[in-house]
Amino acid sequence: MKIVVLDDYQRVARAYGPFETLADAEVEVLHEHLADHHDLVNALTGAQVVVAMRERTPFTAELLRDLPDLRLLITTGMVNASIDLAAAKEQGVTVCGTTAAGSAVSSNTAELTWALILAVQRNVVTEDRALRAGRWQTTVGTDLNGSTLGVLGLGRLGSQIARIGRAFDMRVIAWSQNLTAERAAEVGATLVSRDQLFAESDVLSVHLKLSDRTIGLVGAAELKAMKPSAVLINTSRGPIVDRTALAVALTTGSIAGAGLDVFDTEPLPAGDPLRAAPNTVLLPHLGYVTDRTYQGWFQQIVENIAAWQAGTPLRTIG
Repeated sequence: MKIVVLDDYQRVARAYGPFETLADAEVEVLHEHLADHHDLVNALTGAQVVVAMRERTPFTAELLRDLPDLRLLITTGMVNASIDLAAAKEQGVTVCGTTAAGSAVSSNTAELTWALILAVQRNVVTEDRALRAGRWQTTVGTDLNGSTLGVLGLGRLGSQIARIGRAFDMRVIAWSQNLTAERAAEVGATLVSRDQLFAESDVLSVHLKLSDRTIGLVGAAELKAMKPSAVLINTSRGPIVDRTALAVALTTGSIAGAGLDVFDTEPLPAGDPLRAAPNTVLLPHLGYVTDRTYQGWFQQIVENIAAWQAGTPLRTIG
């Protein structure tokens, strides 16, 4: 049985996953992202099992048709919008996920969100680089205390962000399409209109699920409505924010800065305009990348493979 593990950027899959416990398993771990269709097909040909990390590699109907040997596809998490589940079923491919540390993933992303907020508002990256270059105190930071935190999407993760904002003595406002005033009040936030959210936020943090309804939700008009002193934080999904409009807003000074952990295309291409945008802190989608999360995920990945081998697949999706 050939198993291929995709996108192990940190080269940790073998350390976290007890693959050696699997019977008759030949495990290949790929450390570089393969975006080209033909490269993927060449790498995965002959594999009965493929392990995908989050939504890094789309498994489209076309790709699945070109992998006739594939029988088990495992994704980290129990939801992966990049897998065509109908096509997988048609091809006889079992799709399984992982549930370990599900609440921890939300907490980890919340923690990283606040790392980005603080890094942007206190110019952490700029000052670190300046100090290493021999300069001392080159910027003036922005206080969180007394400022307004806007939360776009007040689900499980957005609620955590709101509670932490209150701990910083920030005024917390929120909006999403179906949010009620009562639900917002439960986490110390005030429901406002969509227009108010963009106009009044000093820090706007995005926490919506990616869907047809949310793609491009934060566009040129919304960014223009924000304060010139405001910053945008996105640890949700890249396409929710119009990347071209954001690059323009940052370059022209329409907003003061941004902290981003997610992008339309990942890894972020070398020529992407966001790489050159000023006053930004850019991270390579690290929200869920922690020791505790990886321990749970890779343990369950191996459990899923063993259960599938035994004819009793676990944690099936679709």
